[in-house]
Amino acid sequence: MSRYQQEFSRSISDPEAFWAQQAKRIPWFTPPTSILTYDEQGHARWYSDGEMNISHAALDHHVEQGRGDQPAIYWDSPVTQQKSTLTFRQLCDQVARFAGALKQLGVEKGDRVVIYMPMVPEALVAMFACARLGAVHSVVFGGFAPHELSIRIDDAQPKVIVAASCGVEVDKVLPYKPIIDEALQLSAHAPDATVILQREACLADLGAKDHDWQQLIEQAEWAECVPVKATDPLYVLYTSGTTGKPKGIVRDTGGYAVALHYSMEAIYDMAPGEVFFSASDVGWVVGHSYIVYAPLLMGCSTVVYEGKPIKTPDSGAFWRLIQEYRVKSFFTAPTAFRAIKKEDPEGAQLERYDISSLKALYLAGERLDPPTFHWLDDLLDVPVIDHWWQTETGWPIAANMRGIEPMPTKAGSATVPVSGFNVQILDRDGESTGPMEQGSVVIKQPLPPGCLTGVWGDPQRFHSAYMAAFPGYYLTGDGGYFDDDGYLFIMGRTDDVINVAGHRLSTGEMEEVVGSHPAVAECAVIGIHDELKGQVPIGLVIPKDSFQGDEVTLEEELIARVRAQIGPIACFKQVLVVSRLPKTRSGKILRKLLRSIADGKEFGVPSTIDDPASLQDVHDIMLERNVGAADQARPT
Repeated sequence: MSRYQQEFSRSISDPEAFWAQQAKRIPWFTPPTSILTYDEQGHARWYSDGEMNISHAALDHHVEQGRGDQPAIYWDSPVTQQKSTLTFRQLCDQVARFAGALKQLGVEKGDRVVIYMPMVPEALVAMFACARLGAVHSVVFGGFAPHELSIRIDDAQPKVIVAASCGVEVDKVLPYKPIIDEALQLSAHAPDATVILQREACLADLGAKDHDWQQLIEQAEWAECVPVKATDPLYVLYTSGTTGKPKGIVRDTGGYAVALHYSMEAIYDMAPGEVFFSASDVGWVVGHSYIVYAPLLMGCSTVVYEGKPIKTPDSGAFWRLIQEYRVKSFFTAPTAFRAIKKEDPEGAQLERYDISSLKALYLAGERLDPPTFHWLDDLLDVPVIDHWWQTETGWPIAANMRGIEPMPTKAGSATVPVSGFNVQILDRDGESTGPMEQGSVVIKQPLPPGCLTGVWGDPQRFHSAYMAAFPGYYLTGDGGYFDDDGYLFIMGRTDDVINVAGHRLSTGEMEEVVGSHPAVAECAVIGIHDELKGQVPIGLVIPKDSFQGDEVTLEEELIARVRAQIGPIACFKQVLVVSRLPKTRSGKILRKLLRSIADGKEFGVPSTIDDPASLQDVHDIMLERNVGAADQARPT
């Protein structure tokens, strides 16, 4: 057996022994003796009698171990033209003092605190300060609309809201205080206080219940870490729900800390003192896990970037950061590199920088389409690693475990299941499929440490959304298959499988074909209703900036490609050329929304959308081309 197979087999055959061993690698106040137990609904709980504090494990512990003068945070903000560095000692001091400030405002163990901040070091300070007190933080992406913020306030019922006065974008400043004020007017729940970090780009007017961050810090006393149980909640993070009501994913403390620490070494091949860069946002799960908690638990330096992959100032932004901070492992979403590829198709910007420190590039958040994989693989001298996970799991389900045994990569595959994740493919009847047979991707119980332990305030929703479809298994909601080598291929959400005249076809496969055309920068393929065939696919493509050809010819070429590579059975007969696609702020294309428009259904504009005007653009083009029943689609 290979090293990976030995490691993985041990984690599945004897999970208690495996995770007991990993738990010894982080600092506990009370080491756990009860490793795996189950709650009343039969869901796994890890380290139930252990006590710790993740702020202590990620900050105080490293200061005690002699890492106090090592950089913990490199903050780089091209949008404000500012940079700063915080050592572990400085970060620990700021966290302890802000925890003292929250304590003075009445925040205690178990209380919730909503954090509404941009990519500034103080966002991490606020998160760790809550953890230090045993309070539960709920980070809401800075810039979320008042209505969506109010829903989260009512659900989490925070004692305090921590926010910045504004967020700074490439071409605008977004004041946060008016958004918060409107959200509080819409909310039934009223927090006791709001703390505002004043930023020079836009100062906020403070009201009677508002407090200035800096003044609070100056007056606050150092707060010690409060011991919490491993099973106590660390945070609530909201993700989109099919009902329209956000699901508050609950993450525990001890299991999460153990899983993240393990992943930094086993998956990302990181060691203490090295630099990790994740180009995400603290409002998303990637930000929680791999900007904030995991790097600092491992004793690594983390890069906090307030900028974009392009236009801050150009498509060489990531390469500059890797050179400047000597980044070893870099993690971002494929959509970031599609944007870079669109602006710089030849990768010319890379020639300006020395990125010899970089040992691997990791991509997740959406499926890594093979054209983007091949572009990066050709451009870079390091492994390009697709890996797959979810908000719910908190860390990767499938990856190339470079810290255990580097494996060959395959375009379109997230490589192999990570230790602890017993991934299986089931058909509609719950039977296991064979190699190359697509089905529902599920994870057999017990879920490993670090995964969600519930939905905030709604235990039944946790079970019905994730555990009810296949008893004994967690339903990921994704479809996929294993190949003959045991490599896992995720083909997209199960509702991206369309039924064309009785034939089940993957729109993910069609996107691979369309996206491989040299003129295509980005694409989406969706299935729309058809009276005769049930569903038919249509493509939406964004051409590269360098595209000088004729759109009609491009459409004909793309249709011919799909016909040649998938077959006439796909009935792929229409392609729309668009300037932009509606996406979430984390870069996921809103395919379900596109289907609703094409099928003439009422559709809501989700809170997570990055550019609402993109919906109107696509709707107009669908009307112009007489797509489906788009003329009947109406926003709700």
